[in-house]
Amino acid sequence: MQKKDCFFVGRIVKKYSFKGELLVKLDTDEPEQFLEMESVFVEKHKSLIPFFVESLSLHKSDLLRVKFEEVDTEADANTLLGAELFLPLDLLPKLEGNKFYYHEIIGFQAVDLNFGTIGIITGVNDSTAQHLMEIDRDGKQILIPINDDIIKTVDRDKKTITLEAPDGLIELYLE
Repeated sequence: MQKKDCFFVGRIVKKYSFKGELLVKLDTDEPEQFLEMESVFVEKHKSLIPFFVESLSLHKSDLLRVKFEEVDTEADANTLLGAELFLPLDLLPKLEGNKFYYHEIIGFQAVDLNFGTIGIITGVNDSTAQHLMEIDRDGKQILIPINDDIIKTVDRDKKTITLEAPDGLIELYLE
């Protein structure tokens, strides 16, 4: 399995017990959706390695307490601290309406109700407090906030997102 075929689940943030249990900080608003996992890919040395889950439970509502098979000691657990967890993309629940996963809108055409066709979405910058769509317009990058007030429709069949950007925002990037 390659990383490009997977989605980020979370990061192992600390040990829970001396029996190899670990706590995972999940990258989700719905941690309950991960309580049925039977296995997960753990990134070690830039490779994805499958680990089978022995037990799972929520810990303080936003952390996942996990016990992997064959991780039975504190020393075993230490080797996994800080590792990132991934699952195959086909395990993501399908979203409908204006909800979308960031990876699925790459390549969509962005159209503004007032401006017209903006360009092609080439990425999403989620490293800032406000997540931003990165849109390429003839070699110029335009950044549009991902916000329910701005995103009007997501058409998966036509691969377009219709927006209503604040007045002057798009033109700011084209000057």
